[in-house]
Amino acid sequence: MMGIYLINEKIHINGQSQNESVDIQQAALLDFMNKERVAPVKLNPYQLNEHYTIPHALLYDLKLHKKQIDCLFIYSNESIEDFALSYPARWLIIKSYFDRILTVT
Repeated sequence: MMGIYLINEKIHINGQSQNESVDIQQAALLDFMNKERVAPVKLNPYQLNEHYTIPHALLYDLKLHKKQIDCLFIYSNESIEDFALSYPARWLIIKSYFDRILTVT
């Protein structure tokens, strides 16, 4: 299976700093993907990281590649809540490119 994971760099998990929160999310998401035997997909060859941090960039790359992907991994529903509430149509379009949306927590 193939998957993309999205990390929210702006949230604070359990009162941790932003950097620590990113590390927590990344470790949890990678561990979960390894357990599920999902390989990360990198749509943009110029992208520095294997993960996305900006949902708008993810949407842009998905539209550009027109590719259906097995899974989108997010840390929690709260980690995408601001984007989903601010841009509900874009969130629905992003979700349409994936067979499943999975959360770690």
